[in-house]
Amino acid sequence: MSALLNVNKMTHYFGGLRAVHNYNLNIEPLQITGLIGPNGAGKTTIFNLITGVYTPTHGSITLENENIKGLETNEIAAMGLGRTFQNIALWRHMNVLDHIRMAHYSQLSYGLIGSFFNTPKCRQQETKVKENSYRLLELFDIKQHADQIVTNLPYGAQRRVEMARAMATNPKILFLDEPTAGMTSDELVQMIKIIRKVHEDFKVAIFLIEHRMKFVMELCQHIQTLVFGELIAEGPPEDIQNNPQVIEAYLGKEDLT
Repeated sequence: MSALLNVNKMTHYFGGLRAVHNYNLNIEPLQITGLIGPNGAGKTTIFNLITGVYTPTHGSITLENENIKGLETNEIAAMGLGRTFQNIALWRHMNVLDHIRMAHYSQLSYGLIGSFFNTPKCRQQETKVKENSYRLLELFDIKQHADQIVTNLPYGAQRRVEMARAMATNPKILFLDEPTAGMTSDELVQMIKIIRKVHEDFKVAIFLIEHRMKFVMELCQHIQTLVFGELIAEGPPEDIQNNPQVIEAYLGKEDLT
């Protein structure tokens, strides 16, 4: 099976500072992969390089064997790579339902004229957008907040809005940057259930950054460990859990069992 996403020898410099060095990644269809490492290791930089926020200094990135290095973020998203952000990036004065509806519009084909004249094609596609938006709101347990301004929601609910918006772009692979940040233990358990359901129902691959190791160990099939922009270990959870380099560099004496 060919990789859905392939990153080969990706290196990036900010001025004279080398932030990422010879980074490699292969994600297969339906695979859940985790990226862990201490603060400042370069994890979010890697997300930003792959999703088009930055262009790597060296290396290649392909999505379904098509080059995406150097493309704009919206072009990469349209090709099937959705993401959330470490710091929640929602529109402050828009309600929850409109966040999800807006994310569908890159997939609509009725055009300006269709919108102006409210053609049958426009009405049909808008109906489908609304139906799918409510389906996502229900999946992420935020349907009850549909008409609320998003910034009025609890932090955990805002995280779920951001994930629902990313899924509205119909991605083949979903990047989640610290999806449980700021969540309580109960919200963390709920998030594990939601991600599993998204993975199963939408048949989407997932690549996530997370600091809560029990979350990573429970969800991920493959884990990479990054230190100072370089991979020091990767493999299945049980290998990472017992890897002396990983324990020394990042996990310390934390109990991962």
